[in-house]
Parts: sequence; structure tokens; C-alpha cells
Amino acid sequence: MSAATLTVRQLRFVNTAFWRNPASAFFTFVFPLMFLVIFTALLGDGDIQVGGRTITLATYYVAVMTAFAVMTACYNNLATALTFQRDAGILKRINGTPLPAVAFFGARVLHALLMSVLLVVITATFGRLMYDAQIPTGATLGRFLVMLAVGAATFCVLGFAVTAIIPNADAAPAIVNATILPLQFLSGIFIPMGDNTPDWVTVTANVFPVKHFADGIQAAYVGLPFNWNDVLVVGAWGIGGLLLAMRFFSWQPRT
Repeated sequence: MSAATLTVRQLRFVNTAFWRNPASAFFTFVFPLMFLVIFTALLGDGDIQVGGRTITLATYYVAVMTAFAVMTACYNNLATALTFQRDAGILKRINGTPLPAVAFFGARVLHALLMSVLLVVITATFGRLMYDAQIPTGATLGRFLVMLAVGAATFCVLGFAVTAIIPNADAAPAIVNATILPLQFLSGIFIPMGDNTPDWVTVTANVFPVKHFADGIQAAYVGLPFNWNDVLVVGAWGIGGLLLAMRFFSWQPRT
């Protein structure tokens, strides 16, 4: 059986397992919407200048919460789930089967990408209905999909890589959130960054893929000038994460 066929079969298994845990699936989709409602209720009145264009704060938050939803599905959820499976011995048993590693990881990435697309559709539709936020169309839609695909793949492989520093399943949520939540704050996911933002915040955020991914999604979403360097930076982090995952990912439970 070819690797592609095995990947599709593994994808079906991962998808079935995901939907058979309704509590986890429910909060995966509700979490970004909850943040969207909270931040638009607290800070959503008025307009904001982004890239020389005036948009409503509601539109701003719909765009960045779309990026947040993708990061949550592809990084937080994936890294935490793999750590629990590793410590439960599931990954060790999978590694002992004829299933190629490329099929296992490929199915995980494809499933995360599918969930990301579904999250984007739900978030965009909710933002359109509740806040009259615009939706990408035409050329902006194409750039949006490119940024979405590159970002989803990158945060998936970074999720694979970060499991190497997680000692046990109990520590997984804390470490995963500690490695991305501060960057989300520094990158303007929760609070827009204005002209008074300290230089060290901007410099630090520009090093990591979170800001570039959020900027690319936002630019394509609201029709701002699209910077392809954002795609390149996010893609470079994806390649680095892939190399680290290939070197340090462990199938064995930690002792």
C-alpha cells in the first residue's frame, strides 16, 4: 500500500477520533469565538489605523482571532495531544506497526489544516453576521489561503518539535502555552500595537513566526498591502521546526 493511501486512511482515523471526543471538539471551535466576543465587547468600539487604512476594531479582532484559531488547532492542541499519547505508550505502539512515520505525521498535519479551514469559516461567518466584518474575496482570498496553508503547516511541525522539551503529559498545557501565549500578546493578537509600542516588543515579535503569520492573515483579510516576506519568515520557521522534530521527536514515553 502506498504512503499516500496510508496517509488518507490515517487521516480518517484521526478525524474519527477527534469527533468522538465531543468536549474537546466543542471547545476547539468555541474558544476563538469566546475570545472574539470578549475583546470586541471590551475594546471593539471605534476604529483603528492598520497599514495606513482605517478599519473597525471588530474587523481587526475577527482577522486576528482567525490567526489565533489556527495557532490553537495546529500548535497547542497538537503538541498537547501528542505528549499525552507519548506518555500513554500509544506513540510507541504506533511506531512498532508498519505505518510509515511520514503517513502518521502527514495525517496529523492534514487534519490540523482541515480543522483550521473549518475554524476560519466559522470565525469569519460569525464575524460577518455579528459585527459586519468583511470577508476575503478575489485576489485577497488567494493570498489568505497561501498564508493559511503555510502557517498551519509551520505551527504543526513546531508542535511536533516542542514535544521534545515537554517532560510529561501533566506539564504539556503549561509549557505549550508558555511558549506561544507571550508571543501572541507581543504580536498584537489580543491588544492592537500602536505607535507607542516599545521598540523591544516590536523587535522581539518580528523574530518569531506568530507576528508574521498574524500580519499576513490580517493583511489578506482586510485587503491591506500583502508582504510576502511574512510568508517566507513563517515558512523558514516551518523548515527549522521540521528539522528539530526529525532530530528530537520521541516515540518513547519519558521515564
